[in-house]
Amino acid sequence: MFQVVCVMDIFNRSVVLAKGGVREEYRPVSDSSIICNSSDPLNIVELLRPREVYIADLNRLQGKGPHETNVGIIREVTQRTDTMLDFGISSMEEVDKALSIAGTAVIGTETGMLSVIKNAAFGNPGRISVSIDMKHGKVLKEDPEIPENLFEIVKILNNFPLKDLIFLDLDRVGTASGFDSIFLLKLVVCSRHSVLLAGGVRDMEDLFTLEKLGIRGALIATAVHSGLISPDVLSSGLKLDGK
Repeated sequence: MFQVVCVMDIFNRSVVLAKGGVREEYRPVSDSSIICNSSDPLNIVELLRPREVYIADLNRLQGKGPHETNVGIIREVTQRTDTMLDFGISSMEEVDKALSIAGTAVIGTETGMLSVIKNAAFGNPGRISVSIDMKHGKVLKEDPEIPENLFEIVKILNNFPLKDLIFLDLDRVGTASGFDSIFLLKLVVCSRHSVLLAGGVRDMEDLFTLEKLGIRGALIATAVHSGLISPDVLSSGLKLDGK
């Protein structure tokens, strides 16, 4: 079944809504959501009842406030639903920390080292997702061992026992601007892992299109909070016939 994963960007224990990857401009989700009148992560989970949640710990990702600011609330979320956690992993110690909190640790190219990705994947098969982070058409990375070319990265990752691969287009996050179907089809063909898309999903029709392309899931937030995608798909999944 096509995965529809609920994204929660958490800053100072509250859920904020992304806009074009400019984290400084994120605002409490309750300011604009038509389905939530609270920005409390637990309230949102209780309301939406998602099968799986992707959490980005923005305090850690931005280096703002103590690293432990959101740990307690994230632990409570993981007791209620399957959780993927991204907090800017760059070391094996941080991998272990993430896996002590959530079921899946997300390592992004923006902060992760290729050696850490490899060791984490083989040490925790099926519990590591890798996010290929893109902005302005370029892969965000610090490790020179990670290739500049996205498809070269995918070929390397094909050799690791990952849970899945996330393609994160930060320019499209929160914009409902769609996606490049031809590019995504090439990505699916290149990857031996299931591919999830993050950023740009507009509506239910986009979800059906992604499934037909072979994409295995989508990470969404804005489209649900704006009413363009039914929150029901977060709990029940997506069927191609729409029934």
